[in-house]
Amino acid sequence: MTNILVVGGAGYIGSHTCLDLASKGFTPVVYDNLSNGHAEFVRWGPFEHGDIRDRARLDAVLDTYKPAAIVHFAALIEVGESVRNPTGFFENNVAGTLTLLSAAQAAGIDKLVFSSTCATYGLPQAMPMDETHPQAPINPYGRSKLIVEQMLSDLDAYEGFRSVALRYFNAAGADPEGRVGEWHSPETHAIPLAIEAALGRRSDFKVFGWDYDTRDGTCVRDFVHVLDLADAHSRAVQYLLDGGDSVALNLGTGDGTTVKELLSAIEAVSGKSFPVEYVGRREGDSPMLVADNGKARSVLGWQPRFDLTAIIETAWNWHSSEQWRERSAA
Repeated sequence: MTNILVVGGAGYIGSHTCLDLASKGFTPVVYDNLSNGHAEFVRWGPFEHGDIRDRARLDAVLDTYKPAAIVHFAALIEVGESVRNPTGFFENNVAGTLTLLSAAQAAGIDKLVFSSTCATYGLPQAMPMDETHPQAPINPYGRSKLIVEQMLSDLDAYEGFRSVALRYFNAAGADPEGRVGEWHSPETHAIPLAIEAALGRRSDFKVFGWDYDTRDGTCVRDFVHVLDLADAHSRAVQYLLDGGDSVALNLGTGDGTTVKELLSAIEAVSGKSFPVEYVGRREGDSPMLVADNGKARSVLGWQPRFDLTAIIETAWNWHSSEQWRERSAA
């Protein structure tokens, strides 16, 4: 079986990708410092504890496993924290990635799948957004991801290092079998926050802004199931192993859901109502973010399989399970 180094593979999207890679005949080798990941999520291959800024540790792991490619998830992701601590974000997301890339090249590895984001686009100028949309991020998180994309572009042009940058829209949901799911601390994503309100674990769900120029005044987002994202990563690995050229691809369903629509769907799935508080807009929130995913369909043969109801059902089952209560309380 072919080893694939999954950096940040103990996290939310990383662990689901390891599950998917293993189902397709790869051996995912997880490299994670567990600052945001969970050792319990490493279930489909070896685990190596380490930080992407630790060159000696990376060299040792690459020499041991000799992976055919790298999938890179290891990043700080909380937008608000990036504004409060941009230096930390650039140190981890940019300098750490540079260390990882240098170690990969020294080990003779020239293929990487990069976890990027639609936050590299900034405020939308057209909708849905395709990969030709200008990239003008409005926070240090998005800028750190764009810098890495630009680094990868230069490595492709001048050193033959090939990569696939996958620009996610709103990752959501969980493994339907409950083996892994969403587990952030603190939690900042809309669906788990609303589910926690429905379960009585928080007092209410806050809606930031009700006067946007959208069909009901609340923001519109493109929610894509985490296993659909995982499938895209596995396809991107195979694409690079088959000799594919470097490319950046959007990952979203192409369907937009307002916050109000999302809350109604969560109430329908859970059978529970919960308090909602409408507060002012958050700085930097875009009124609408919806993907044009045509390029990912064409290049990778990828298409999303889970609709919004399935996303919410898998998330609800995960967060309401006894297993989740025990883990989150630990």
